[in-house]
Amino acid sequence: MATGSQFSVVLGGGGLKGLAHIGVLRALEERGLIPEAVVGCSIGALIGAAWATGMPLREVEDRALALKRTDIFRVAHLDMALKRMLSPAVYRPEPLEHLIESLVGQRTFDDLPRRLVVNTVDLNTGDQMLWGLPGLTAPRVADAVFASCALPGILAPRPILGRTCVDGAVVENLPIRAALAVCHGPIIAVDVGGAGGRRHAIERQGFAATYARGLEIVMNTLAEELMRDWTDPPVVLVRPRVERISMFAFNRTPYLMAEGFRALNSTLDRLPNHLDQLPPGLHPQREMRLTIDAEACIGCGICYAREPMIFGRKPDGKATVRAPKQWWSPLGDRVVRACPTAAISAEQTWPPHD
Repeated sequence: MATGSQFSVVLGGGGLKGLAHIGVLRALEERGLIPEAVVGCSIGALIGAAWATGMPLREVEDRALALKRTDIFRVAHLDMALKRMLSPAVYRPEPLEHLIESLVGQRTFDDLPRRLVVNTVDLNTGDQMLWGLPGLTAPRVADAVFASCALPGILAPRPILGRTCVDGAVVENLPIRAALAVCHGPIIAVDVGGAGGRRHAIERQGFAATYARGLEIVMNTLAEELMRDWTDPPVVLVRPRVERISMFAFNRTPYLMAEGFRALNSTLDRLPNHLDQLPPGLHPQREMRLTIDAEACIGCGICYAREPMIFGRKPDGKATVRAPKQWWSPLGDRVVRACPTAAISAEQTWPPHD
């Protein structure tokens, strides 16, 4: 991989699963790949902010390993007792405020030695606010990062320059469009939303688990809809294997960092070209052979409604594959997942499996 390539990195949200971003940054550093900018959402903004200060990754790793639940989440008992349904959030803001300020201090975006963009949303207008872009560099980085982590109802919104801001994940959890404003080169986008992960008995695990799972589904759907027709510049999609880990798991940090490191290296190793030589579209791409189990197919039509260029309909109403071999982007698996009877199978033929 060429070390002179100009590129940006997008770090998506996903709760504590986003600690995998630290491993991604470590892998980039060891390859000699330094991004022009990092665009972050939620925990991606938190990790990106630490990187943008120039903090050594070893220190970021040590801080992540020492992180405890009480460093972020402390129930706002008084607000909830006195204000009840008018309480601004379930958790107090002070623990996360202290954590963020310990990383970035009182810096504004203009004070950072590296380029950072933080994704938030104005709760009242629905406007996406990308702090760090030209004209939006005056606020404290700490305020923007807190707002980007403020899941509605979980943490209180943060006022910034007259805007009431919350987590940008409600609009764009993997903000690759924002990267177009900071660098014209390729984009490495790290998705820790848990794409394709299936769960069991979430409904029995209480409010937090139900809320997190619902948010995860929304984030994945938004990200896939945004990227499905993506053309230029090329996007390298990195998806660490974190789908079975809870958004609020504090006991999986070593695995998460190691998995981020592995996922970045594995993804870049599968690219046929250097970053600056990639064609438009999503990468890495692969050739797949599709088959349909005629016995399992119920003819519901979901597959050819979603992908009419890939699937057709036989006279008996059941699905058929127009061409068994398909060249897929990293989003191709959504076609298989959408089948309610698991009648569609996809086998990778090239490049060989990892």
